[in-house]
Amino acid sequence: MYNQVRQKKLLIIEDDANILSILDLIFSEEGYKVVLSETGSDSERLSEIKPDLILLDLRLSTLGREGAEICLRLKSQPVTAFIPIILLSAERDIQQICQNCGADDYMAKPFDIEQLSGMVKELVLK
Repeated sequence: MYNQVRQKKLLIIEDDANILSILDLIFSEEGYKVVLSETGSDSERLSEIKPDLILLDLRLSTLGREGAEICLRLKSQPVTAFIPIILLSAERDIQQICQNCGADDYMAKPFDIEQLSGMVKELVLK
């Protein structure tokens, strides 16, 4: 019997159903276990979900501009601060927002799938 490596889990919080399904397809095919959320409410269940990384849309239509606030809250709590977070957004000032809320990285929309995949892989394997 060989030692099986635990499948890495991604939590994707994105209110655009089309983007959510594309990201689900891509990362599932890459071997990740993917948990999808159209609202930021699943950020309250991280002890249950136990993600290795969070892809977080900056502007969640159900909550207003909450992505940065969710990120800041998660990065300020010792039990979740270690979880890498990548912000996704079409905002022009996404780099500054990323720095202000403590996100590990960001990807501007429309994003390059290969670049995003590489970013995820790098942060998950840290």
